Amino acid sequence: MQVFMQFGQVANFKTNSNIPIEKFPIALNTNLKKSIRIKSAEEVDLRFHSRLNCKKKTYRYIIDNSKYGSAIYRNLETHIAIALDIEKMKQAIKYFEGEHDFKAFKASGTSSKSSIRTIYKAKVIRKPNNKIWIELTGNGFLYNMVRIIVGTLVEVGMGNMEPEEIRTIIESKKRENAGKTLPPQGLYLVRVEY
Repeated sequence: MQVFMQFGQVANFKTNSNIPIEKFPIALNTNLKKSIRIKSAEEVDLRFHSRLNCKKKTYRYIIDNSKYGSAIYRNLETHIAIALDIEKMKQAIKYFEGEHDFKAFKASGTSSKSSIRTIYKAKVIRKPNNKIWIELTGNGFLYNMVRIIVGTLVEVGMGNMEPEEIRTIIESKKRENAGKTLPPQGLYLVRVEY
């Protein structure tokens, strides 16, 4: 098997350290858990904030759509044994593109003042070994928004909902009209653009 993901997560911090910037990844990695790796470091303006200055984020959700799932990847993807209709999911995901009020796709208790977000690109991708990647690029995401969108797409893929119903769900602004929130296993922030 091969590793099929690369991540572009970004963090920032202020320091008075004398360590040369190119040595920061080595210095930090020696003190971090093995589950976290720093790949590169660069100096930025003091006003830079890795979350607030973000223009676009891309999330990927990975579904194992095989009959039995994987023991090795069980914590890295969500297994759905029922064969999903990828073509219907591809039709449905296009309704998410553009600027919308995503109130129907946010978890209760979300502190965001506005639920209006823009999705620039939305794709359902069939990968080898019965994997399905769902990728969303947007200017921001509400708490659990991606997992709820994917849960709704799974309902379409199972035949419980038609692709055109997505528009009605968005317009309703009612959480109970959307699909369930899928588990966190399979959700990845893969790219941040500034």
